[in-house]
Amino acid sequence: MTKKLFAALVLMAFMTPAWAHMCPSLMSDIDRALEDENKVSQLSEDDLARVKELREQGEQYHNDGEHDQSEEALNEAKEILGV
Repeated sequence: MTKKLFAALVLMAFMTPAWAHMCPSLMSDIDRALEDENKVSQLSEDDLARVKELREQGEQYHNDGEHDQSEEALNEAKEILGV
């Protein structure tokens, strides 16, 4: 029983970082939405510009290792897109 518990804890320890930061997945969601002409056509020019700005900021934060800020920017972009 102890070995199974230990194995489960080790597995969870390795899986947690994968769940902790979803930046690439969020960026992919935004990119797919931006390819959808129906979705894009529903946005004002200002909203579309803001989405693109937030997408770019999110990627930069991600590259800089600032994943919380990245997710915040990317989630705001997704909210504007309605994704």
